[in-house]
Amino acid sequence: MSFSSSSFAIQRQRMVKEQLVPRRIDDPATLEAMGTVPRHRFVEDAMQSRAYGDHPLPIGSGQTISQPYIVALMTQAMQIKGTERVLEIGTGSGYQAAILSRMCERVYTIERIDGLLGKARRVFDQLHYYNISSRIDDGTTGWKDEAPFDAILVTAGGPEIPQPLVEQLADPGRMVIPVGDREVQNLQLLEKNEGEVTVQTIEHVRFVNLVGRHGWDD
Repeated sequence: MSFSSSSFAIQRQRMVKEQLVPRRIDDPATLEAMGTVPRHRFVEDAMQSRAYGDHPLPIGSGQTISQPYIVALMTQAMQIKGTERVLEIGTGSGYQAAILSRMCERVYTIERIDGLLGKARRVFDQLHYYNISSRIDDGTTGWKDEAPFDAILVTAGGPEIPQPLVEQLADPGRMVIPVGDREVQNLQLLEKNEGEVTVQTIEHVRFVNLVGRHGWDD
């Protein structure tokens, strides 16, 4: 079954109304981005009919595109105002980076799997999302040459918060990251303000593993 652009637009608005708003996603910029970015473009053609469902989807290489609610929850927690430079660890499908790109000045995104980043880059170009910079690297070491970042978002779960990311976070700055074991994590919000770092748990989540020098072994 094929779907028209208008059909996908209707599904997007239903996703916002039925999945996000009832779960206290109320930041206007987050809701606008979630209702605008074509999520179906970031999954395989065979998965497009399920793109706006209330669940994650596989994208290949053992990775997933996160459930829409989780994408919105993490985005809202960063309190983006529009002028920020944001670092994302784990490009994956590219959907989260695309959401962020509609809300901030520039997104820097790192992926360790070449094939996934290649696909994401093609979609960014097709959608004319030109304020996204990307690279293949170990995301747990950050992107030192472009630091500091006003906000950092990590889309994979690690055993601890990587210290290089804390160091590359601006002051003031906010980082959202899942931390825990390989099965279940706590989604944590780290805030840096006047040299002080505080961490609070937002929600229990389940993400793919954060692989790298400051994460899990491959």
